[in-house]
Amino acid sequence: MQNQGLKILVHASAFFAPFLVPFIVFLISEDQSVKKTAVQAVLFQLVMTVLIIGAAILSVLLIGLPILLVLFVALWIVPIIGIVRAVMGEEFNYPIVGMWYR
Repeated sequence: MQNQGLKILVHASAFFAPFLVPFIVFLISEDQSVKKTAVQAVLFQLVMTVLIIGAAILSVLLIGLPILLVLFVALWIVPIIGIVRAVMGEEFNYPIVGMWYR
């Protein structure tokens, strides 16, 4: 049950400390599934940050505005899906980075 709580915390941290909380949970947790979730959460935030910066640069050309909108929606929706799956006790892999770290 503690592992489920840590997973929920890692997913929810996307809204208040997207890099710090997963890093701390990775260091203190002994469970491999919690560590995997924490690494995926950090990687997801890093990838999304890079993509948002790229889309912001492209938005000067008006090409990146729809991409920017989709990325911001994904930045909010994906952690919510992770929280729901963690509450239900299911395994959740972040999109894009889930296949990098299994």
